Amino acid sequence: MAEIKITLVKSTIGAIPKHKKTVQALGLKKLHSSVIQQDNAATRGMVKQVSHLVKVEEI
Repeated sequence: MAEIKITLVKSTIGAIPKHKKTVQALGLKKLHSSVIQQDNAATRGMVKQVSHLVKVEEI
């Protein structure tokens, strides 16, 4: 299955609580931290919700 690399590029300080929890659920903690997740519908939905905070790369 394909994978995607998700990087937190903007701080969650001013974000609404739902977006903060979504970023945390993706496994991102600090600014410029990256995680590799499976490319599926659930992950894509989470990424779309916080697309203004993260950068996505196909692997």
